[in-house]
Amino acid sequence: MTILENISLKNYNTFGIDVKAKRFVNIHSIVELQKLLSKEKDLFLLSGGSNMLLTHDIEKLVVHIDIKGISIENENENSVEITVNAGENWHEFVLWCVENNYGGIENLSLIPGKVGTCPIQNIGAYGIEVKDTITKVSVVEIETGKINTFTNEECKFGYRDSIFKNDQKDKFIIVTVSFRLSKKNHVFHTSYGAIEAELTTQKIGSQMLKNISEAVISIRKSKLPDPKELGNSGSFFKNPLISSTHFEKLQLEFPTIPNFKISETVVKIPAGWLIEQAGFKGKRFGNCGVHEKQALVLVNYGNATGVEILNLAKKIQKTILEKFQIELEIEVNIIS
Repeated sequence: MTILENISLKNYNTFGIDVKAKRFVNIHSIVELQKLLSKEKDLFLLSGGSNMLLTHDIEKLVVHIDIKGISIENENENSVEITVNAGENWHEFVLWCVENNYGGIENLSLIPGKVGTCPIQNIGAYGIEVKDTITKVSVVEIETGKINTFTNEECKFGYRDSIFKNDQKDKFIIVTVSFRLSKKNHVFHTSYGAIEAELTTQKIGSQMLKNISEAVISIRKSKLPDPKELGNSGSFFKNPLISSTHFEKLQLEFPTIPNFKISETVVKIPAGWLIEQAGFKGKRFGNCGVHEKQALVLVNYGNATGVEILNLAKKIQKTILEKFQIELEIEVNIIS
């Protein structure tokens, strides 16, 4: 375990923001992490860097969680429980599950980031949220270095939300995540978004995990830029929830407004649609902009600072509020 100095974080965040870490360390095991915590408490945790926007250099010790490993804990003829270390690449883990015929997370293919951060954000896509398969999350308490475990219920999962973003924020470091996945009688989710249409286009059935995974990958590649080619953090804003009364008023002015009924009183509106209607889709503002194929994605054209991207996000929020009376909430973690 070697602490490095003045390290650029450009290759450690998917936006490709070039800020520096005053001190930086890679952590490869829980024991290493506990040893570090016995000496250091003021930390900046870094995993895949896929859900953050860095706006300045980091003075704290940057701890890059790079703990690898996958193990099967329990298994029967119907399901399997798998424990995955926090440093494993999320998409590679999904593909590993698909290849082994473990069902439940195939719709979450090609989401950037590491396994350790998936519970924090309760990542989701195409009708699936990771909370549907998580059984427990093991953490190391920063203050004591002790290992604790949160059950699914204790994680208090919500829409792009969990206890790790709220009550227990900055108190724990996630080291493993356990999943319960199916081995047979898989439940396929193909009706959300364009999955069914993609399966039809490819002339393949929806009865195989690999088919669904490949369909999702194809859809995401057609809509979302590869962070390696164009810096971004995926969906920058949450899809807002509004009252049914508010929705009915908007529908009078915008008859084609897409919506998803959450309950009798709550309606979800696609943030991307709102941003596109406001005229931002495909627009460039200096070194950053809004992606031409998906308005929900803000992009770095190569030399943008985090402040530039944040200012664009605020401009979008202000416009949406004025045009639709809807407050867009930022999904990405802003480091300011």
